Amino acid sequence: MISKIVRAGILTFIITVPASNIADARTPYDGSWSLSIVTQSGDCAPTYQFELQIIDGIVSYQGPANVRGRVSSGGEVSVSVSTERQQASGSGKLSRNSGRGRWTGRSSGERCSGSWTAQRH
Repeated sequence: MISKIVRAGILTFIITVPASNIADARTPYDGSWSLSIVTQSGDCAPTYQFELQIIDGIVSYQGPANVRGRVSSGGEVSVSVSTERQQASGSGKLSRNSGRGRWTGRSSGERCSGSWTAQRH
């Protein structure tokens, strides 16, 4: 079962960090985002909510998971998250104020997958 930590990183997108000043944003997607994750297949929690930060197109996360993610200039998102025993990845598309996509993950041999949506703060 994918833990809340791994799902947090998916999109990761997931995380409470100070919001950056919009005037300092270097991409149209920089700033604080709320992420909602929905499991549609597998034995994971049905839903979860997270807070993310995007700075200069890089997804950041303040927490125990290793998160690597980027947002392209066109809004395409690609994120991977891992902890000692779990891993997950997600992809999708952001507009200036919202986004959506898909995620998949594995924990202890179990697979889960679903969708995510995001809203800018």
